[in-house]
Parts: sequence; structure tokens; C-alpha cells
Amino acid sequence: MPKKNKNEIFEQDIGVITKEKPEVKKPDMYAVVLINDDYTPMEFVIYVLQTIFKKNYEEAKKIMLLVHNEGKGICGIYSLDIAETKANQVIEFSRINQHPLECKVQKQ
Repeated sequence: MPKKNKNEIFEQDIGVITKEKPEVKKPDMYAVVLINDDYTPMEFVIYVLQTIFKKNYEEAKKIMLLVHNEGKGICGIYSLDIAETKANQVIEFSRINQHPLECKVQKQ
């Protein structure tokens, strides 16, 4: 039998190990929803949408009108931690400015 070099022995004795890619589950998503009230000025709602949710004026106005006419409106959809943070920012900023604007987080 012919003599094998080190590389041939290595290739025959050891198989190739492939690592399985773990399946990455997408996080659950949550909507941040503004709730209409009879006291918060429309301009304040637009300002909140522009500052906290980074909406341009037209998007903010559209969402504000939806909240005003339908009773609620989605400001954005985020992972849970971001959605809760944004909702808390809305509530805290509203209270500081003496407005009763409410904001909720709903699973999508």
C-alpha cells in the first residue's frame, strides 16, 4: 500500500462540519396609538407627532385628523421596548404641557 502524506490522511479521517444557521424569529410588533380627547389642541398633537415620531407636517396632520375624526390613530409600529418608550414620552410630554392626551401600545 502506498504511503499517504499528512494532508491525505487528514482529509480522509475528518469530515467537514457545517454549522446550522439558527432560525431568527422576528420580534412581535406593536402599534403606538393616540387616543382623542376634547381638550388637547390639534397643533399640540401635530407637534408631538413631529417631535416624538419624526413625522413630517403632512403625515402628522393626517394622523391628527384621523385621531380627531375616528377617536384614535396609529403613530407608528415598533418593537415592544421602542413602542412603550414612545408612548411614555407622549404621556409625559403631554402632562408637562398640561394636556390629557393619551397614548396606548397595541400588539399587531
